[in-house]
Amino acid sequence: MDQAELAEHFDKARRHLRGVAFRMLGSADEADDAVQETWLRASRDGASGVANLTGWLTTIISRICLDMLRARRRRGETLADMAELDLVADSDPEGEAVLADSVGLALLVVLDTLGPDERVAFVLHDMFSVPFAEIAETVGKTEVATKKLASRARARIDGTPALPPADLDRQRAVVEAFLAASRAGDLDGLVSVLAPEVVRRADGRPDLRGARNVADETRTNVARARFARLALVDGVAGIVVAPRGRLAAVIELTVESDRVTEIGVMTDPARLAALDLGVLQG
Repeated sequence: MDQAELAEHFDKARRHLRGVAFRMLGSADEADDAVQETWLRASRDGASGVANLTGWLTTIISRICLDMLRARRRRGETLADMAELDLVADSDPEGEAVLADSVGLALLVVLDTLGPDERVAFVLHDMFSVPFAEIAETVGKTEVATKKLASRARARIDGTPALPPADLDRQRAVVEAFLAASRAGDLDGLVSVLAPEVVRRADGRPDLRGARNVADETRTNVARARFARLALVDGVAGIVVAPRGRLAAVIELTVESDRVTEIGVMTDPARLAALDLGVLQG
């Protein structure tokens, strides 16, 4: 295969490769860098004798992403700062916010809690149906060990509910109503879902009490609410705020008698890192 044929196939596979890289890295810029590096390596090595070009390119970009994830962990990169991500400009259809939402903001947040090898194994197998034998070569482990990586990742993503299904469903309905009213800036809707003596506690801020006061403050954060999604937080329904899929805050809600009695807003990186986050299924 000559360079022109390889370039033509690469262009056809570019969208797929970017999708793989974005799910592994959670960053559109880094995904684009990985795609570019994939082309450089593929064009340098050539595809002579390669039967499955897309599979071959997927292996190359997976190894690049794994290296980037391992380097990120060595650097000790922390969670996002809400001040940096508070007002993210509207994106074009190929922008990072749209990409993040298409994958699932909550899923991207939980993927960020995985180790590099776990993340690569889960993304390739569960999201792109790559056989474990091929993934094992990418991560440098046995096929059995690679299956265990994906299984551990799957368990982390699913989380462990702390409530019976019926109770979790009831709590989820209240949290969904709170989130919907927050996004709409609906003062009456917020008041209706809050207990009269609700308390809002937030890192570094004084407590706020009373349904009307809490609803008024919540209405001022409509911009942030568009980056908020339901998630499993320490086994119960909660909310993650994740502009472009990068965790900036977690909101815990205590629900009693179908009303929110307490709201905890966490932005401190140490507290966020200690949470058990999962994707709220259903």
